[in-house]
Amino acid sequence: MRVVAVKRYGDPEVLEAREMPDPQVNSGEVLIRVKAAGVNFADLMQRMGIYPGVPKPPFVPGFEVAGVVEKVGDGGKSGDGDTFRPGDAVCAITQYNAYAQWVAVPARQVYRLPAGMPFEDGAALPVNYLTAYHAMFAMGNLQSGDRILIHGAAGGVGTAAVQLARAKGLEIYGTAGPAKQEYLRKIGVDHAIDYEKSDFVEVLRKFSPDGIEMVMDAIGGKSFANSYKCLGPTGRLVVYGLSAAAGPDGKKSAARGLSAILQTPRFNPLRLMADNITVIGVSLGKMLSKAGLMRREMEEVFKLYETGKIKPVIGKSFPLADAVSAHKYIHARKNIGKVILNVK
Repeated sequence: MRVVAVKRYGDPEVLEAREMPDPQVNSGEVLIRVKAAGVNFADLMQRMGIYPGVPKPPFVPGFEVAGVVEKVGDGGKSGDGDTFRPGDAVCAITQYNAYAQWVAVPARQVYRLPAGMPFEDGAALPVNYLTAYHAMFAMGNLQSGDRILIHGAAGGVGTAAVQLARAKGLEIYGTAGPAKQEYLRKIGVDHAIDYEKSDFVEVLRKFSPDGIEMVMDAIGGKSFANSYKCLGPTGRLVVYGLSAAAGPDGKKSAARGLSAILQTPRFNPLRLMADNITVIGVSLGKMLSKAGLMRREMEEVFKLYETGKIKPVIGKSFPLADAVSAHKYIHARKNIGKVILNVK
């Protein structure tokens, strides 16, 4: 089968199209013929070798796919006991190996797509929408009327979070660069903030002087400390990435990574108690043992999709063989919404 592999840690050029043996289907697994794979910022960090637990090269990156079930191993049932069958349209969380024509995935990590859902939408849902949904409503318990600040609101998780926030009746603050301000207003961000021209803490405190209920921050470094300043009592700071460690050129930089880590604040438990604030860490990779919880959350996401309350924004699609360009596109912060690899 054709794959795109990381031949060594480094910039996007280390991605290489190559042939690999077809995966074998073990007991409890489902073999999927991949139609589309989602590209996430975590993939970029995998490629650079700075993602926690990243394999040694060569390896196939990527965390999510959508496609068609080709074969089901013994006991290949979904988490709710339903048996998958060849021909089923599904999406899946793969934990690597997504940039490929075929992938074998534990059945508990596979979800049957709603009727008529395009494969590109299916590949855009699992990582972005589960991350946002789990952070906002499972861990964060946000309620209608609460206020949320979403950093990178025009990106993959960002657009998912904006749509979920609108569906639940939240007041939305969102940051993005100057070229994306009009887009933020178009998708329903109540307070669009240009992070190049404005101090987001000052802007937010102008409209919400008492602080807000949640900030979603995947930037890291000093941004975590500034995001904390936006919260009021009962506020929740959600941390789910460290994009400050990755530069626009896509090259691994020990200096940049060290700077981001050194600028990351340490949250003293006594201060958290005094401020009545919660810091929440979210990583889907650490949730795979919570298959039942993830399935319930995915079912809620599917319901919102079927009722028209959410719809993945596919910013740009690339063929699998051009994964290099997909990574460069995200590094340059050009993407609005999701970047997808189409697989033939």
